[in-house]
Amino acid sequence: MTPLVVAVVGPTATGKSDLALALAEHLGGEVVNADALQLYRGMDVGTAKLTLAERRGIPHHLLDVLDPHEEASVAEYQAQARAALTDIADLGHRAVAVGGSGLYVRALLDHLEFPGTDATVRAELEARVEAEGARALHAELERLDPTAAANIGPRNARRTVRALEVIRLTGRPYSASLPQHVYEVPAIQLGLDCDRAVLDARIESRVARMWDRGLVEEVRTLLDAGLGRTASRAVGYAEVVAMLRGELDEAGARAAIAAGTRRLARKQMGWFGRDPRVHWLDAQDPDLVERALALVAAADSGTLGTATDDPAPRRSLGS
Repeated sequence: MTPLVVAVVGPTATGKSDLALALAEHLGGEVVNADALQLYRGMDVGTAKLTLAERRGIPHHLLDVLDPHEEASVAEYQAQARAALTDIADLGHRAVAVGGSGLYVRALLDHLEFPGTDATVRAELEARVEAEGARALHAELERLDPTAAANIGPRNARRTVRALEVIRLTGRPYSASLPQHVYEVPAIQLGLDCDRAVLDARIESRVARMWDRGLVEEVRTLLDAGLGRTASRAVGYAEVVAMLRGELDEAGARAAIAAGTRRLARKQMGWFGRDPRVHWLDAQDPDLVERALALVAAADSGTLGTATDDPAPRRSLGS
């Protein structure tokens, strides 16, 4: 029987990569990346990507598979990442997925459909946004799919257009294609939580470390090669781009990166905190690896209770 995939999830800067690496070492595993930005070649310092030396010989999959000018596709990621899971299982190894990109984790593990697109329909809806305003289309979405509308802000024109496009193309509610908390790939999810003040301090240290390791030089090189929309808007990269354009000074760029990373961490905690299947662990626990391994062993033996049976996690970042 194929062993459960172990997924290490949670906010940025909580130590997910280190825990995943330790688990892979103990379990005879290989790591599968579930961080959207670590898919990109050359985006190393700003994404805190482990170096080859730091990976300690553990195979890593879905790192450095896109050029920075390309746009990441969740559907393509799902296909490639699940193929990697098959390859790992065929070798008799354990897959350890790690990342803070919630949609990518869900695409890897859960039933998640990707309805097609239609350039003509999309253009028509975007033209209506310009003519009628985003709120008018959101009101239409409320009539057609109240569940989707409740989860999409009335000013979010891009997501509103996508929802209406899917409804037009499939004849079904957009919400029907959204991810549900239902595993398609059997797994155990381990979430790392961290006291808010401690995490904020970790984020400040991470920004300083990235600066020392050459973040500015990395961004300058990427700009020369060409940055796509996704890469250029990423936290850490967008702020350095602004600095290089003279829109921010160094102190302002560093402060903006730290603030953006804190916002990202809150958003990630909100996403993963809503998943009742995540078993939460304290990122500062000196016995973190042992506790994580015990949860994996219990899941493997079928004796692990539901995540809601765990002692109440702090979930200190809120949502």
